Amino acid sequence: MGRGRLLAVSDLHIAYEENRAVLQELRPTSTEDWLIVAGDVAEKLEDVLSALALLAGRFAKVIWAPGNHELWTHPEDPCTLRGAARYDELVRRCRDLGVVTPEDPYPVWHGPEGPVAVAPLFALYDYTFRAPGASTTEESLRIAHEAGIVCSDEYFLHPDPHPSREAWCRERVAYSERRLAEVDPALRTVLINHWPLVRQPTNVLYYPEFAQWCGTELTADWHVRFRAASVVYGHLHIPRVTHYDGVRFEEVSVGYPREWKPRPPREPLREVRFSGTSVEAR
Repeated sequence: MGRGRLLAVSDLHIAYEENRAVLQELRPTSTEDWLIVAGDVAEKLEDVLSALALLAGRFAKVIWAPGNHELWTHPEDPCTLRGAARYDELVRRCRDLGVVTPEDPYPVWHGPEGPVAVAPLFALYDYTFRAPGASTTEESLRIAHEAGIVCSDEYFLHPDPHPSREAWCRERVAYSERRLAEVDPALRTVLINHWPLVRQPTNVLYYPEFAQWCGTELTADWHVRFRAASVVYGHLHIPRVTHYDGVRFEEVSVGYPREWKPRPPREPLREVRFSGTSVEAR
């Protein structure tokens, strides 16, 4: 058993100068600390990779799951890759840095509460967290557009070569389910996804129309099916801990400066804590 800690952060958004300063201050407390980065590091590909390279040089292991901002093809980014090709390039370059991606074997963390498989995921979203009163995706999107609450993904996150983001989401969900089903059943898991795996965390959004860009109903039981000791996510910019079916869910985002500056100061790195004590306790 090591002396290190399993730490997590998301939504660093280092395009902002204040957040770049936060990145520079992220340091381990032990040479054995692992760091989970749950997406939205930056929009430009090289900015994402430079940040992950910095962190990989400091922590014993860095585990990354993509957020929507990494997947954007931003007009100011010299990298013009779109959709799956952009994701594949990020994976390739992360591997060059020694950063674990959703395409790699899940590493096993040996902590004081027993070993767990640390599983970075890329499940995307499919608009099934619909706007209040909507019965179809089309109606939900119409309500959002009429309210002026539209995620920038609609302009920058391209699903190529898939016909839609929904189709890409379904493919990613099926792929992730196969991978998770192969984890040793004696191991619990730490599930990492940029978007929340269940809808409940979106219930506190100031604009409920935004929830449709925040996940998929297809993952609603993964924390139970795949023996989660903890679920780590970001995207909402509402850092907090909640529990569903007895499983600890932790939103670990930094967020935009306008959001985190008014809050009481807190350590941006969150230690991942587990619910329960064993597989049998589930």
